[in-house]
Amino acid sequence: MSAHRRNRLVELLHAGRRRPARTATLGFLVAVLSATAGLGIALTSQSEPEPAQASTARTDERASRGKPRTVPSATPTPSVAPKPVSPSPAKAATTATRRASPTATRSTAKPAPAPAGCGSYSGNRLTACRLLSSYGFSTRQMPALDQLWTHESNWRHTASNPSSGAYGIPQALPGSKMGSVASDWRTNPTTQIRWGLGYIKQVYRTPASAWAHFQSHNWY
Repeated sequence: MSAHRRNRLVELLHAGRRRPARTATLGFLVAVLSATAGLGIALTSQSEPEPAQASTARTDERASRGKPRTVPSATPTPSVAPKPVSPSPAKAATTATRRASPTATRSTAKPAPAPAGCGSYSGNRLTACRLLSSYGFSTRQMPALDQLWTHESNWRHTASNPSSGAYGIPQALPGSKMGSVASDWRTNPTTQIRWGLGYIKQVYRTPASAWAHFQSHNWY
C-alpha cells in the first residue's frame, strides 16, 4: 500500500471517531472497502501477465543476445563443364589420313621463270643471265658475255689453262681469286660466274666492253 493511501486511511479513521457511532461505522466500512478495492486493482494491474507474443519475443531476444549471428552463405552455382565438340566426319577422315601417312605428298615449287631475254639459254649460261641484274647489267649484255666466256672456257667450270694457270668459266688468273666469293670456287659454277661478273663490272664496266677488249687483245 502506498504512503498516500495509508495516510488517507488514517484520516478516515480519525474522522470516523468524531462522527456518531453508526455513521462512523458505515464510513469506516466504506473507506476500508474503497481502500481494499483500490489495493486490489493496483495489485491486479501490477501482476497482470504479459501477452504470450510479447513474452515469447522478449525470451527470444534475451536468448539471441548471447549467441553469435550467422550469415547464411550463398549457395555456389555448380559449374557446367563444356561439352566436347566432336569433329565433323570429313575433318576426322582427313586427320586420320594425315596420321596414317606422315609423309604426305608435297607440291614441288616450280622454278622462277627466266627473265626476259634469257629464255634461249640453259645450264651455266642461264645462271649467268639470271645474275646480270644483280650487278646492274641488262639482259641485252648476255650475247656479248656468251661469246666472251665461250672463247675463254666454253662455259666449263673445270676448264684450266696449263700454261697460265687460269681456271674456271671466267678463266680467273690465278683461280684462287674466286675464293673471295666462296670457298667452293673449284666446283661451283655459280661462285665462278659471280666472281667473273664482279670482275667485268670493276674493270670494263659492261660485258660488251670486255668482249670488245678481248677481240682486240685476245684476252681480257
